[in-house]
Amino acid sequence: MNDLARRTASLLSMCLALGSCGGSCPETTTASTEPMPSSGAERPMLTAETTAPETMDVSLDELGVVGGSARLDNRHVANVFGCTGENHSPAIRWSGAPEGTRSFVLEVHDPDAPTGVGFFHWIVVDLPSDTASLPFDGASALPEGALATRTDYGSAGYGGPCPPPGSPHHYVFTLYAVDTDHLGVDENTSPAVVRFMLGMHTIALGRATATFGFPAE
Repeated sequence: MNDLARRTASLLSMCLALGSCGGSCPETTTASTEPMPSSGAERPMLTAETTAPETMDVSLDELGVVGGSARLDNRHVANVFGCTGENHSPAIRWSGAPEGTRSFVLEVHDPDAPTGVGFFHWIVVDLPSDTASLPFDGASALPEGALATRTDYGSAGYGGPCPPPGSPHHYVFTLYAVDTDHLGVDENTSPAVVRFMLGMHTIALGRATATFGFPAE
């Protein structure tokens, strides 16, 4: 089974399990000859990323990143699993949301984590449509109505980088513009289900990438 067929089967299975597609479940499609990703370090595909335009500008303010790449520092590093950082989320700013945006979703994902699917460090849903930024350590005081959902650390909220020694990892900050006020998830919802819901509601997105790593031992 190729990659497209696997993704389609996965969406169908989750759609049936959730029982909440409202007629929007994906139809089966003819199998493609598209090759499988060559390694787990590649960013997993999300339906929204293949259908929604990447038209928004996202910047990590104090790092001077505007759609480019810069290095996170100890202020942003996790304080678990042997890491001793301060675990503060960086300041984020965005613009260019299209007409019809009802709310935003923020996702921070490390595609280089040695898990096969990467590692989700922070997910915030239901950010009000009039929100255009989060300050430094904004994870500790989200706008009214916004909700942090479960990350791969096992709890809701920001969890900073804590990669194994070696090559720096990439931390992709993706801001999704969505067509609903509420994504229909709660603080215990897994990243996979959040991504499934995003696949039905994303109308635009933007990204900025930062890196962090520890020297090889």
